[in-house]
Amino acid sequence: MKKTAKSRRRRRFESVHKWSATGAAVGALSISLYNFAELQRQPAVDMTLPHLIRLEKQDNEVGFYVQPTVVTRFKSESIEVIRDARLHLTPTGSLSSSDRPAFYWRETDTWAYNPTSESVDPTWSSDPAPFIVSQDKPQQPSFRFVAKDWMYQAGRYEASLELLRSAGRAPLIKKFCLIISQAAANELKNPQPPSQNVRFFRNDLPKYTSSSNYPSCYRRDTD
Repeated sequence: MKKTAKSRRRRRFESVHKWSATGAAVGALSISLYNFAELQRQPAVDMTLPHLIRLEKQDNEVGFYVQPTVVTRFKSESIEVIRDARLHLTPTGSLSSSDRPAFYWRETDTWAYNPTSESVDPTWSSDPAPFIVSQDKPQQPSFRFVAKDWMYQAGRYEASLELLRSAGRAPLIKKFCLIISQAAANELKNPQPPSQNVRFFRNDLPKYTSSSNYPSCYRRDTD
């Protein structure tokens, strides 16, 4: 009798052990499959605009410098290829009947302090070309966009930065606004000294972010 009961307990233990082992194996397999699927997913790419942009006037053209941060939001072995960048600037209000500038991506630059002129100046870094974004390789390209035969005027502009992706995926688009005061427009047209022709605009100036009139627009940092 005792031997029979002991055998039953042993068989029950072995059965539970087998089911436990099977359950653990299935759980481990499920986790592995989930992790594999996650790694194979297309990366969710996000773009964030900087707090500072730069405008310039040089001869018969104007420049627009912007350095966004482009990252993926989750772990993935896949990569994203950004094949082109576009800038759109639309005059509004009293400027709505003005011509829209035709900006194009001329180059990517780096910025460094120039002790001779005591200014922060751009230097060519690379020609416009596709670039790769992955989880371990976020990007902060400093785009230089140029438009010919056009000039910044005082007023408000609706703008957007558009990054075109590969494989027919929807582009990344960030909209923003720009307000140029009359003083800033005058500085851009006639910079003093003439060699310092770049002006800074920010969207985080405290005196404007607390205002209800377009608080998130970029404005001249000295306005």
